[in-house]
Amino acid sequence: MPKGYVIVTEAIKDPAGMEAYARAAGATLAAHGAKILAVHDGAEALEGEWHGDRTVVLEFESVEAARAWYESAEYAKARPLRQAAADSNVVIVAGFEPPAGNG
Repeated sequence: MPKGYVIVTEAIKDPAGMEAYARAAGATLAAHGAKILAVHDGAEALEGEWHGDRTVVLEFESVEAARAWYESAEYAKARPLRQAAADSNVVIVAGFEPPAGNG
């Protein structure tokens, strides 16, 4: 089963509000076995346009685990803090697993 990834782009309007969100969301990530792979301000768009000034990449054991975190009661309490402090895009994607025999 491929890993699940949540990718968030944020156009931050309220840095203090984002700090409050980070504190509230942090505990929910640990409780759901998430690994923070990247938090980067100022991503360099090589083609097209990229939304926001911060990009976050989270790794979960599966897409189902990522969705369970996002829809959890714990995260439901933190989510409004982010939504008030930033304009965000959030997606869930599955990791790539090469077909058997292709390495």
